[in-house]
Amino acid sequence: MGRQAESTERLCVLTVHAHPDDEASKGAPTLAKYSQQGVHTVLVCCTGGEEGDVNNPALKEPGQPFHGLSDDASRQLLESMRPHELAAAAKVIGFSRVEMLGYRDSGMAESPANANPASFHMADIDEAVGRLVRIIRAQRPQVIITYGDDQRGYPHPDHLKVHDISVLAFDRAGDEKWYPHDGPVWQPLKMYYSVWSRARLTAVHEELLRLRGSSPYDEKWFERPNLDDRITTRLNVGDYFWARSGALRAHKTQVDENEPFWFGLSDAELAAVYPYEDWVLARSLVKSQRAAGEYEDDLFADIRVTS
Repeated sequence: MGRQAESTERLCVLTVHAHPDDEASKGAPTLAKYSQQGVHTVLVCCTGGEEGDVNNPALKEPGQPFHGLSDDASRQLLESMRPHELAAAAKVIGFSRVEMLGYRDSGMAESPANANPASFHMADIDEAVGRLVRIIRAQRPQVIITYGDDQRGYPHPDHLKVHDISVLAFDRAGDEKWYPHDGPVWQPLKMYYSVWSRARLTAVHEELLRLRGSSPYDEKWFERPNLDDRITTRLNVGDYFWARSGALRAHKTQVDENEPFWFGLSDAELAAVYPYEDWVLARSLVKSQRAAGEYEDDLFADIRVTS
């Protein structure tokens, strides 16, 4: 095993996402909070989002960029816009650094894009892990955030691959036997899985019904697996929901500002009903001081130097 992160090192959290806009919908308030605390925050985006659609109908109206374009021209324009949207969203959140892993969007399961040899889905696992290990060794995060091992609710090929490479990279980054020419070894200390809790879903759904009279969260949402019993960490980020809404709006091609799924509640309304982001501590190499049944309130719990 290679060198472990020490409490005297610069605090760093690295989050791994599949596509541009995932960083906005999963964890933006948490990363904004840490950024404002002076933590070095790193976004790794594995693909360019080339298989996305233009989900904002306003951009197809007369006078707007996608009006009247052929499918091929629309696809080319979309691909050219997504890197700029990602950069704008990362600026809103306050990321210290953005790293692209360099793969092509794989599209949905069993789509033709899955077979593209440049796609993330088709990438050799050891080669893809190596790309992530190089970033980890260069940026030296104590904390890594990635997607969970239970993705039955949304089994996108690229999301599944994010999980697979992250759990391997967590160990291999600190092992000198792996990728010996890719920088000095560095062992992260904690790995967290992102999770949309049932408690959050229920609270938002009920508040939408109360305030707006309707909710986009139908029965299918409540049929998804309930992972709340796995949650170990609950951060109060009610003052940072501007990062989520601002970053989502930066992805103009992907997000309709009139869509209640994203913007049914204002930042203040969301903070009033559920001011938290929830996480699952999946791996830890530090001794926990947390009592049984007690939530962590800091991803750097048991790592930070305390006076």
